[in-house]
Order: sequence, then C-alpha cells, then structure tokens
Amino acid sequence: MTHSQQDQELHAVTLEQPTLAAACDAIADGIDREALVTVFGRCTVEYDGRASSTLDAGDRHVMLKPDGAALVHTDEGQQPVNWQPPGCEHEVFCEQRDADADRSDTAETAGGITTETETETETETTETTEILTLESVRSTPDERLLVRFRNVLQVSAFSGTDETELALSGTEEDLRQRLLDEPDLLEPGFTPLATERDTAAGAIDIYGEDDAGRTVVVELKRRRVGPDAVSQLRRYVDALARDLHADATVRGILVAPSVTDRAKRLLTEHGLEFISLEPTAA
Repeated sequence: MTHSQQDQELHAVTLEQPTLAAACDAIADGIDREALVTVFGRCTVEYDGRASSTLDAGDRHVMLKPDGAALVHTDEGQQPVNWQPPGCEHEVFCEQRDADADRSDTAETAGGITTETETETETETTETTEILTLESVRSTPDERLLVRFRNVLQVSAFSGTDETELALSGTEEDLRQRLLDEPDLLEPGFTPLATERDTAAGAIDIYGEDDAGRTVVVELKRRRVGPDAVSQLRRYVDALARDLHADATVRGILVAPSVTDRAKRLLTEHGLEFISLEPTAA
C-alpha cells in the first residue's frame, strides 16, 4: 500500500460543542463506517449485566471501538470506570426525557401526602429535555451499558488501519535466550541443561551445571530486584537440594540488571550469587 492510499483511508471528523442532533449524526456515521468514535461531555452511566452499577452526572470521555469495545473514562486513573468488551453492538439515538428523570421518581409533600391538585399541577409543568444516548449491548452474557449525555463538548470519529503488533523487548524471555545462546555470560564453563525445571517450590528458569559438575539454579529477573527475588531463589535451591542425592552441591545464581543493598546482604547470608546482566545487549 502506498502512502497516498494510506492517506486516502485516513479520515477524521471532529465537532466541537455540537448540538445533540449533530453529535448523534456524527456518532452514527462513525459507527456505520467502523471508525474509532470518542465523545466528551456531561453524562450519566448505567450498566446492567453480571452486576448493576450507576454513575451520576459527571464530565467523562467515552470511546467506542470498531471491534465493539466501549470505554468510559474520567479525568483520573488509567483504567476506565466502566467498559464493555469487544463483540458488543453500539447504537446512538436522541430522546426526550423528563428533566428530573435522573432523580427519584417519588415526590413527597411536607405531610407525606400528595394531593390530586398537586399531582395535576406537577403533570402540567413537567419539562422534558433532549438526551443523547449511547447504548452498547452484549448478548452472551447479557450485558447493557447506557451512557446518557445532556450536553456534548466534542465528538471525534477516526478511520484508519493498524496492522502492526506490539513488539516487546527487554523481557525475561530475552534474558533467558541470551544466556542460552551465550552460557559463558553467566560464567565460563556453564552448561544449561533445562528450562522451567519443576521443583516443589516452582519452576526453575534455567537448570544447569558449572565446569566442576555442580548443579546450578539460575533465577532470571528483567529489572532491579530486592529481597523477594533472593527468597524465591533460596526456595528453589532448597527444594532442588532435597530432590538430589545427599552429597549434591547446589549453587543459586540470581541474574538481573541490579539488586538492592538489602538483597546483596541476603545473597551473602544465604551463600547465593549475583550476576549483573541486561535482558538485551547494549
């Protein structure tokens, strides 16, 4: 695909302080052409499904994704306050609702009794207001998210493509592979024999032998670690020592970019070792 073709597929529509009718049309158009739709404004949120929840009126950002996911964000935190997973159906519509629809439907007079005259007066003076409603529905299991806007500050709809996948680097798997490819990075003469070797305390990252034939337990960490990592390594060493013959010597080596001072002290106390190594070569 050429850059000009990609540019043609990219399409963005943004409305600032639109009327609810204009916002509704823009959202509906975005949903129809499978765009990423975002809406910011003052809204209430209702969810009904595996549980039930409500959010009173507040300023929130709502995102509708073409895969069916729906996210409701506030101005705090990284997680949405409510959401729907991919596979949901999105719908948008405007409706007229009682101005007090978000309040209790029960009105009480001073004496706890509402007279017929008062009821008639309330009926005559009831006001309605226009509401923009976003509905996200999932059929299996049955879940429904309703977001009702009294006003919308901005609507945007973005069409585009993203075929790439997230490429992680600097993981423990990178560190493991680096040692398997170059065992001498641990120490000269080290021979890896197995990975994820089971013990009563859990799986050992790398199990091997040193040049003297002694068993070596290698625990890998991709970042700076503290006492917990030392304790984990010690449990593996102790568990493996119980599995092997009585005369077996088991060394424990913690491999990480760095360790805390307290971790260094614990390593020395327990007769364990530390090798400083990054997951990927500099």
